[in-house]
Amino acid sequence: MKQSWSKLLFVFVCTVLLMSCQKSSEQQNQQPAQQTPQRQQAAAPAQGIVQGQSSGQTTSQPGQTTTTAPAGQAANVQLVQLDIKLPKPMFVGTPTNIAVLNLEKPLGKPRPPFLAPAGTRNVAFKKAVSSSDEQPVIGELSMITDGDKEAAEGSFVELGPKLQYVMIDLKARHNIYALVVWHYHKQAVVYHDFIVQVADDSDFISNVQTVFNNDIDNSSGRGVGKDMSYVETSEGKLIDAKGVQGRYVRLYSRGNTANELNHYIEVEVYGRAVQ
Repeated sequence: MKQSWSKLLFVFVCTVLLMSCQKSSEQQNQQPAQQTPQRQQAAAPAQGIVQGQSSGQTTSQPGQTTTTAPAGQAANVQLVQLDIKLPKPMFVGTPTNIAVLNLEKPLGKPRPPFLAPAGTRNVAFKKAVSSSDEQPVIGELSMITDGDKEAAEGSFVELGPKLQYVMIDLKARHNIYALVVWHYHKQAVVYHDFIVQVADDSDFISNVQTVFNNDIDNSSGRGVGKDMSYVETSEGKLIDAKGVQGRYVRLYSRGNTANELNHYIEVEVYGRAVQ
């Protein structure tokens, strides 16, 4: 009789424990469903800007698009296409008899657009220009930033032979995103040892940064360059300066494939004043 009561008591205890476990399991299954709306509400503000994984773009509200900035710039800076006005082409095609090492192949199509932060403009326009050749053979140094990019007579400056430079004073420190340079696009020529540097002082001692250098053998003594030489065209040479900061811009060259002289038609520097 005692054994029977013991069995009944054991079955009762097991049943109570089983029911308690089932109830606890049901409560745990219900908790995530109750928390889901809270998580969705907390995540909602982040859906206003969705980071692009491949294009580098972020999309905010419908109809509005901003593009993430290049490395070194503040995040979510809006980038816009630079409006670069091109002069009239003076020749068609690229000569095949130019014997220059490390020569860039022509694209065979218009250059793709260049994007820079909104508010970027040509900060070199009408700025003062000086040179290692203080008395140009042809033209005036002020013509290099006067906005005239045509390759007509009277539109270019001719400097003496050997290594020469021109220097533009931007009057203040700027974030420089791009330069466009027209040496002389009336002929299909290549300029040797083309080097572009930016600095904070006119003596180029403080914060000197090289943004372009195709002097592959350091024959001009400004360091070995890794950039490619190129044939002059009416598009000019667009250089990505990657937002470097500086006030003064120097451009070196050491003659060209047609003669030993150095030429400039126009130099544009696209940037924004440092705040």
